[in-house]
Amino acid sequence: MSPFKSSTGIPENMAAMLCYLFTFIGGIIFLAVEKRSRLVLFHSLQSVMAFGGLMVAHVLTGFVPLIGPLVASLLSILTLVLWVVLIMQAAQGKWFKLPWIGEIAERQLRHL
Repeated sequence: MSPFKSSTGIPENMAAMLCYLFTFIGGIIFLAVEKRSRLVLFHSLQSVMAFGGLMVAHVLTGFVPLIGPLVASLLSILTLVLWVVLIMQAAQGKWFKLPWIGEIAERQLRHL
């Protein structure tokens, strides 16, 4: 458990985990309320970008005939696995970066 608290009063690692637990919405909420913790802000940015992108991809698969349902099913499995991994990493207080999205989130963090 992290000894540091975010500006919300929640320990950093728990706040970072909540960014993923409530996927896209959790990320948006912590982007709006967090003022101090870089760890929480990083995970909230990564959550918004990753799960926002997955939501868009999932919607787009609905427009693909024949293989769309198969791709949507695979995307759902990927999303579930990613969700669990990100929750576990954030709960441990790690700066777990996804390829591409993690780099973008880290760059955006410098501008906040």
